[in-house]
Amino acid sequence: MNILHLDSSARPGRSDQDAHGSHTRRLSHRFVQRWRARHPADAIVYRDIGTQPPSPVDGRWIHAAFTPPERREPWMREALALSDTLVDELIAADLIVAGMPMYNFGMPAQFKAWIDNVVRVGRTFGFDRSRAGEPYWPLLAGQGKRLVLLGSRGDYGYGAGERLAHANHVEAGVATPLRYLGIELEASIAIEYDEFADARLQASIAAAETAVDALVDRLLAERTPAPVMDECLA
Repeated sequence: MNILHLDSSARPGRSDQDAHGSHTRRLSHRFVQRWRARHPADAIVYRDIGTQPPSPVDGRWIHAAFTPPERREPWMREALALSDTLVDELIAADLIVAGMPMYNFGMPAQFKAWIDNVVRVGRTFGFDRSRAGEPYWPLLAGQGKRLVLLGSRGDYGYGAGERLAHANHVEAGVATPLRYLGIELEASIAIEYDEFADARLQASIAAAETAVDALVDRLLAERTPAPVMDECLA
């Protein structure tokens, strides 16, 4: 089992260790540590997008990405070097665990830069304008790849059917392009009330941590085969 652990908060610390630390780093760390305790042999690749973001795509990147590999010049391969590494990490992953704070109703710009670097024609999605029907297709579909989003929000009520659901562009903003590649959103858990900093925040943290623990336990139970019982002969 290969896990790709991504953090996208601009805050470098965790809120369980630092008064000004990140709630999403806290949740993603908890998820990975609980998983590692049960399955220490599983491979976990960590990338801190929040403090070391990839560069946004520019004209040179676009030129290079849409040039067939056999025709790329040295500068094009250099322009795509980090993107190739990020794509390799994504392709190798069975489960993507992403710490995802809400910034101004959407994902952090750092994570959007990561998405733009991994949505790559010929590597993560296919395109053929002469193809009958839909000219685009996902190249990572059918591999069982799943996404877990662990978030935080300053206000509250961003869940489905709640008071600010219409303003929540995080889950859909992240899940839509990854689903386009063939990766499905497995679960989303978020801490709310951060800007209130009162008992409601503490209750939300406790509830989110409980939900993270339950999610890890469920995913691990799903991957564990049921025991084979020997037939009992009289």
